[in-house]
Amino acid sequence: MQPDLVLFTGDFGNENLELVQDVAALNFPKAVILGNHDSWSTQQFSSKKKDRVQLQLECLGQEHVGYKRLDFPLLKLSIVGGRPFSCGGQQIFRKRLLSARYGIQDMEGSAKRIYEAALGTPEDHLVILLAHNGPTGLGSELNDICGKDWVFGGGDHGDPDLAQAISHLKETTNVSIPLLVFGHMHKELAHGNGLRKMIVVGADDIIYLNGAIVPRVKRSTNETSLHASNSDGTYRAFTLVEILSGQVNKISESWVSVVGNETTLEEEHILFKSNGQSSC
Repeated sequence: MQPDLVLFTGDFGNENLELVQDVAALNFPKAVILGNHDSWSTQQFSSKKKDRVQLQLECLGQEHVGYKRLDFPLLKLSIVGGRPFSCGGQQIFRKRLLSARYGIQDMEGSAKRIYEAALGTPEDHLVILLAHNGPTGLGSELNDICGKDWVFGGGDHGDPDLAQAISHLKETTNVSIPLLVFGHMHKELAHGNGLRKMIVVGADDIIYLNGAIVPRVKRSTNETSLHASNSDGTYRAFTLVEILSGQVNKISESWVSVVGNETTLEEEHILFKSNGQSSC
């Protein structure tokens, strides 16, 4: 069954133009935000020829939602994009790219652009925020959803501009934001320290969802799949969100085996249900 909408949180590879072109060619509704690895080598746009960042942006077109809103009237949903190329933390990554394309010079200007992108959302639409990294304010332990797991003592590695934009939207508008989807912060922690919390229900009633399961594609083995015994098979992770009557009803991490044209749901881990139960 085809999904109603697919969100891509970026980091397709180190400027992997070919994969991004494949994603752009997918024939279903989608929205994309590029991550830090998608601008891995390009620090500023080339004036002589189109570089791989420019080519990625060009092939994605309107479906790249960095600092803008993409409306889906049939779904009564609008996707509002955060800052492209984010690497998390207090510093702006690829500032020269952001300045040249979006006129962004600092975190305050970035927060303003995210905020402005949400203004004018149709009144009967829900807004889902799509960012490469999550916002600050969701914890500083190494296993928190945006916690630093690569340094002793942890720390909050969220995006302050995204947090500022959300706060401003909550204070000054009636925009309904039930969900923020991002990636970047890998589920498996550095140095074998376990697994990250992948979902938070905030005090602002927004569900913060991290989809960064890395790797999300594995070769199938007898140990990873009951059905995919073929060596050509793969085992793939998807984070699925079910929205009913304007509310998030269910969120799950699902693993699907793919062998040729055959797909089988192998595992489903429930992260959230609308009765208030959630787990990491």
